[in-house]
Amino acid sequence: MEGVRCISSSLIHASSTHKGANQRVELTPWDLRLLLLGPIQKGLLFRDGGISDGNTFVDTLKASFSRTLHHFPPLTGRLATAELDDETVSFFIDCNDAGALFVHAEADAVTISDIIEPVYVPSIVHSFFPLNGLTNYDGISQPLLGVQVTKLADGAFVGCTINHSVADGASFWHFINSWSETSRGSIHLSKPPVFDRSFFDNKIEYFIRIPRSFVEKIQPDRFIPPHLLERIFHFSKQNIAKLKAKANAQVRGDKISSLQALLSHLWQSIIRNKELNPDEEMTFYLVIGTRSRLPDLPERYFGNALKFVTLAMKVKELREQKVGHIALEMNKLVAAQTEEEFKRDFKSWIASPKFSTMASFTSVNPTITGSSPRFDVYGNDFGWGKPIAVRCGSVNKCEGKLTLFCGVEEGSVDVEVCLSAETMEAIANDDEFMDTVTI
Repeated sequence: MEGVRCISSSLIHASSTHKGANQRVELTPWDLRLLLLGPIQKGLLFRDGGISDGNTFVDTLKASFSRTLHHFPPLTGRLATAELDDETVSFFIDCNDAGALFVHAEADAVTISDIIEPVYVPSIVHSFFPLNGLTNYDGISQPLLGVQVTKLADGAFVGCTINHSVADGASFWHFINSWSETSRGSIHLSKPPVFDRSFFDNKIEYFIRIPRSFVEKIQPDRFIPPHLLERIFHFSKQNIAKLKAKANAQVRGDKISSLQALLSHLWQSIIRNKELNPDEEMTFYLVIGTRSRLPDLPERYFGNALKFVTLAMKVKELREQKVGHIALEMNKLVAAQTEEEFKRDFKSWIASPKFSTMASFTSVNPTITGSSPRFDVYGNDFGWGKPIAVRCGSVNKCEGKLTLFCGVEEGSVDVEVCLSAETMEAIANDDEFMDTVTI
């Protein structure tokens, strides 16, 4: 498979710029703790449809991209710092319209089937994304948003990279949904973003002061993962329902959700297929979104609104217990994430800042979730039809990383699983696991 050829690269500015209120957006602890991680990289695959007419579709996308950026001033800005008199530093987004990156590329020898038919995600997919090799901290000098439109032999791939200290998964897809809406001719956004940071009843200071000595020691995390295989496993609505019913029956209850049942099933299956010490402790990192759990936080809030929580269990527990008991522990962990708990975590970070790194995640035998099947992926029609697949870039990958998306069919879920070749082969030969997967 031949590589990707760059046709053009340019900085795109907002069609018209905002002045005044949105010139500066403060970063919250939810944003700041991600500074040393990589950005979010997600992309959509489209069939040829109406996109083969020269470069017209690229020019059309650039124009709608610029119009959409008018509503999202942070995405054309840069991260910035302010030196304060008390030997502290604050980070913020300078909405200076420095520009978002737009790359037009071609991969004439690559077809849609080359991407979706192989058992494992082909490595060329990583070349469909811009701004590779950066951390969020690099947003001080690099664009906070980059888009690469790659024309394939019989389709196109739209890859998007967004600085994770500026946006979480919900905000990422909010922007993509808005861009596709604008591309179809909408003048006004159906869901304009909210940048206001005055939630929690204004009881918390949002001008976060970090000791200068602490900032001076920041070293961007250039984490290089071992060689991993990436595979998309598809779970139908019917099979997910069976997993949920089974999990709840095993604990004689009805509290376990479909997602908790699916994640517990995945975790147990991965651990079952690894060579591990039975007494070794495994850690599951679960991302909890806060928008639906905090009454003061708007659904359209643009920024990070999430918290990592951890569930720890020994290998022998994960192998011997029924999946329902694992899911019930996950359910209890999620239920404990109350408004008071989120506020406590928020204030605790301000008092003692700590930045997450991939090295810190991978030091505890993790299984890590990312994204969500609740995001609107397949509604993104830019004017030539809906996407047929979604794929991820290369950043923030490690052994045991699970990235969840809604499937094409309503109620189904696709999970990109990153594992070593040995573990991936073992799980593919595990009938108990594969019987729940729809090929």
